[in-house]
Amino acid sequence: MSRHPILKWAQRDDLVYITIDLPDAKDVKLKLEPEGKFHFSATSGADNIPYEIDINLYDKVDVNESKASVGSRNILYLVKKKESKWWNRLVKEEGRTPVFIKVDWNKWVDEDEQDEKAAGPDMEYDDVNFSSLNIGGGGEEDYEDDDESDSEEETESITEEQTVSSEPGASSSQVEVKC
Repeated sequence: MSRHPILKWAQRDDLVYITIDLPDAKDVKLKLEPEGKFHFSATSGADNIPYEIDINLYDKVDVNESKASVGSRNILYLVKKKESKWWNRLVKEEGRTPVFIKVDWNKWVDEDEQDEKAAGPDMEYDDVNFSSLNIGGGGEEDYEDDDESDSEEETESITEEQTVSSEPGASSSQVEVKC
């Protein structure tokens, strides 16, 4: 029996972004039909575990204008909608969305915000002076605290252990919070 990888999606009025999270996918097969039938299959891992997704998209799509890219960590599919309109959901079937389908909040834009310029990799930073932001990483300058009103006794240091992962061999990090 096949497993379902996580499928993340976002949309614009004319496009649907589909990202399938499956590291080291092999034997990738993608099929998209004009009426919206989407099929994905691949194997992954040392044991070549089979993964599969078979869904009916909400509406018809333009197969010739849709594009796919298979990467080492995920499979990206840019699906062109047949009609430029917002979909209420990704799948045609009403009711509960399958558990493996998630919203891709990194790509999501609300319908009424679509025409606004999104802050992303193509955003222009020409009018921002990063040196005045005092966020560090701007060179080898040594920044000192000129405010001597805080004495060593007034500053409390709290150290807390945070577990990053519960997996064996996972590292943990220390966080120091100054009050």
